[in-house]
Amino acid sequence: MNLVINGSSRAFDAAAFTVTSLLEALGLAGKPVVVELDREPVFPADYATTEVKEGANVEIVTIAAGG
Repeated sequence: MNLVINGSSRAFDAAAFTVTSLLEALGLAGKPVVVELDREPVFPADYATTEVKEGANVEIVTIAAGG
């Protein structure tokens, strides 16, 4: 599967992803992130059921606390 993640093309061996499985593949599972799929925000409650399709444009922002 080929995806565009944060503006960079990435190829994956997986045939299908949900947002949750994509975050796991990227090492971001359980981390505070904001996800946009094809320019639409995805709520964290929907990560497990939202499918990521071939050629999708995914934006992932990691949230970091600081001061």
